[in-house]
Amino acid sequence: MEVALISSLTGIALVLLFYRLVFLRDPERTVTPGNNLVAPADGKIINIIKIDKDNVKIKKGLIGKVNTLCSDVDAGYLISIFMSIFNVHINRAPIDGEVISIEHKEGKFFMAFDTEKSLLNESNEIILSTKIGKIKVIQVAGFIARRIQCFLKEKQKINKGDRIGRIVIGSQVCLIIPKNVRLAVKVGDKVKAGETVIGEF
Repeated sequence: MEVALISSLTGIALVLLFYRLVFLRDPERTVTPGNNLVAPADGKIINIIKIDKDNVKIKKGLIGKVNTLCSDVDAGYLISIFMSIFNVHINRAPIDGEVISIEHKEGKFFMAFDTEKSLLNESNEIILSTKIGKIKVIQVAGFIARRIQCFLKEKQKINKGDRIGRIVIGSQVCLIIPKNVRLAVKVGDKVKAGETVIGEF
């Protein structure tokens, strides 16, 4: 009995240690300077959607959803970053700014690597006022990741690279930015929060 109990406790301790070392790790980052936006999350870019008020470039069934996401910011592009369970889960500010609003929305829990379906997932939308206009960072829950944390509050001033939240056990982060930004990434690129340049202005 005692051996079995010790074995069980050891197993639980190892699982908790793995969870802390992998899913809760928070390494320091050297924030890339200059007139640019940096990645808000670690992961892989799985979609870049050019926003056109008259013709959103995405399947017809989600045109309304994309328009809704972009209606309250200066939308030019929607960039989706997929975070696997092995990526660092901390999210960072892509640019200096001030928090205008934070809105948590209930939703589904589709697979996070499916950009179209994941736009229907539970999410946390953060709108920032910046030198290039209003942008939006969307923390998206996934099939496994159902815990979204936001470290911000309204009217808070933040600097590029500041920690703004966390999504535990992989998911997706979307970034909506103005059309006057010159993109520096493409679909398939791997990015690091706070360091990889997404676009320049």
